[in-house]
Amino acid sequence: MARLHAACFTLPPPWSEAEFAATLAGRFAFVLTRPDGFLLGQVVAGEAELLTIAVDPLARRQGIGRDLVQGFLIEARARGAETAFLEVSEANPGAQALYAACGFAPTGRRRGYYRGQGQVEDAILMGRAL
Repeated sequence: MARLHAACFTLPPPWSEAEFAATLAGRFAFVLTRPDGFLLGQVVAGEAELLTIAVDPLARRQGIGRDLVQGFLIEARARGAETAFLEVSEANPGAQALYAACGFAPTGRRRGYYRGQGQVEDAILMGRAL
């Protein structure tokens, strides 16, 4: 997962193997996989958070991301979530469009949330009812 994540992200910084392992060791986290992609989420106290999603850059625009997000919504409901939320870089309109197509709407902004390699970007908060 860390290798694919690194191929997909510079900002926000890609997760390390240790970060993935630590998150997945928690009792609330789950991972969904498809050929050429994965999604990591968690459900806590009735809220589902899409932590990260990665699709191989050579396999994008083939429905893999949409399939993963739809799977996330199904799994979140099965785990008792009533709402779902995520953060997405303001500089990633493709991801914003994917989330909007899956029923997410902007709910706020975190200024300067993503930082790395001399860059700073806001995070757009998005959410939806389940």
